[in-house]
Amino acid sequence: MIGPDLLAVLVLVAFAAGVIDAIAGGGGLLTVPALLLAGLPPVAALATNKIQGCFGAASAAVAYARAGQVRPASQAGPAALAFAAAGAGALLASSLPVEAIRDGLPVLLIAIALYFALKKGLGDDDRTERLSAPAFGATLVPAVGFYDGLLGPGAGSFYMLGFVTLRGMGLLRATAHTKLLNAASNLGALAVFALVAQPWWGLGLAMALAQVAGATLGARLALRVGARVIRPLLVAVSLALAARLLWQG
Repeated sequence: MIGPDLLAVLVLVAFAAGVIDAIAGGGGLLTVPALLLAGLPPVAALATNKIQGCFGAASAAVAYARAGQVRPASQAGPAALAFAAAGAGALLASSLPVEAIRDGLPVLLIAIALYFALKKGLGDDDRTERLSAPAFGATLVPAVGFYDGLLGPGAGSFYMLGFVTLRGMGLLRATAHTKLLNAASNLGALAVFALVAQPWWGLGLAMALAQVAGATLGARLALRVGARVIRPLLVAVSLALAARLLWQG
């Protein structure tokens, strides 16, 4: 059982995670360890985290859509692929070499941080795309979605990297396009976890309310400041995720 004091702490953590996730992804860096420290079994913690993560990413997506940074209808197909791929990843999590994948993640996350820290000309202006929208939706989106269901940490950063490097989007528009796909892959993983795991629904929904508030605030901040807040926070989150994975290893 979760007491009222611990519940209040988890709700505050969810709010902070919502702010961070709406801007740069990586909110699970805060919420998953908090749930584990609260005493949830590992699988239940992952499943419960997906409950509040769905609401946070979806509310950020709505905020960006209302500001005209993304058209949700144009992402319906890729979102469906992300949903299905994440469900497959969650279903196969127990039978695939997750530890081998985890071992390589810190290197990839550090590379992402260095790219966004050192790459010149990264701002809110779009650049030339290297991959068409249909090809991007059929390749990178389900790959990241599968990873999100299988393991999860850094999925938002991977979506972001794809939109910036392959689709040529500026940081603000890339952030906006990431959120709906993140919500879809969270929901796909949750759909499977609800069947094969034991999410703590009451706790997850309480944290979801705080995630919605935090994500709405984070999206407003990103819309107001743009790349000046997205870029450094994305670098910090990627390095923090890498450090956490190295420490766990």
